[in-house]
Amino acid sequence: MIYDLPDTTVSKVAKQLVTVREEGGAVALGRVLTLVIACDSTPREEAIDAANDASREHPMRVIVLVTMPDGPTRLDAQIRVGGDAGASEVIVLHASGETARDTDGLLTGLLLPDAPVVAWWPEEPPAQPGLHPIGRIAQRRITDSSTAASTRDRLTTLEHTYMPGDTDLAWTRLTRWREQLAAVLDQPPYEPVTAVEVRGASTSPSTALLAAWLGMALDLPVTWSYEDPAVWDHGIRSVRLTRPSGDILLERKTPTVALLTQPGQPDHELLLPRRSLRECLAEELRRLDADRLYGRVLTDGWERLAPPVPSGAA
Repeated sequence: MIYDLPDTTVSKVAKQLVTVREEGGAVALGRVLTLVIACDSTPREEAIDAANDASREHPMRVIVLVTMPDGPTRLDAQIRVGGDAGASEVIVLHASGETARDTDGLLTGLLLPDAPVVAWWPEEPPAQPGLHPIGRIAQRRITDSSTAASTRDRLTTLEHTYMPGDTDLAWTRLTRWREQLAAVLDQPPYEPVTAVEVRGASTSPSTALLAAWLGMALDLPVTWSYEDPAVWDHGIRSVRLTRPSGDILLERKTPTVALLTQPGQPDHELLLPRRSLRECLAEELRRLDADRLYGRVLTDGWERLAPPVPSGAA
């Protein structure tokens, strides 16, 4: 069910929430956090849908804040509950003019009491998420560097501005790759890795983060490169680990299926699709403490990673 509140105030929105709960039976009991989705110009329905799906695992209040500082001073709101909000309650705020500049005033009266706050920028994040007015009230701050035109510039910016509590969905998309590679290296023969090669799409910051993680974890230089977009334009393509007994190759043959090749063992097909937005968001909401490994990869692993090898040269 959707309730529209044109030309309103935060106080009226809060009162309407109470009315909705009393009349419709929707309650805030059991809500474990507040998720603030920060957008420019228009609400990102894809992000709202992902939050609604994730709310079935993490019941929460979702506040979608759409700010347009150059418009007339005005606040329009919409409350979504029931089938339009999954297991959450969604509040969409369209703030313009002076109202858009008062982020604290817009959010303070709508945050769940005594519950953690997670901030998410589905598109372009602020220059320093941890120092942004929304970021300062949040325990976790989620960005997505895959939305950037230049992957390297975005990751370098995130490195320079990193604060504990920051994370990025390009890192979250790596979870299954890291699990598979760690599982392979946990099996005999327990030989040292002498070389690593990572390949992926030029639009994939996950490729660079995986290379940085491997270089840091294995303490050796990593060769990484971007594939020709005509050949591969979607996420990570392959990882090759070289050991004295031969190479281990984990390579996507299609966007959803990867082939694991190891010396002396039969090849294995693995289901390794690109993770959905809902999966990544749900994983990030499972932990509200700082992801220290991501912080080390971004500030240590990324700093020591050499630039990518030009396409076709690796």
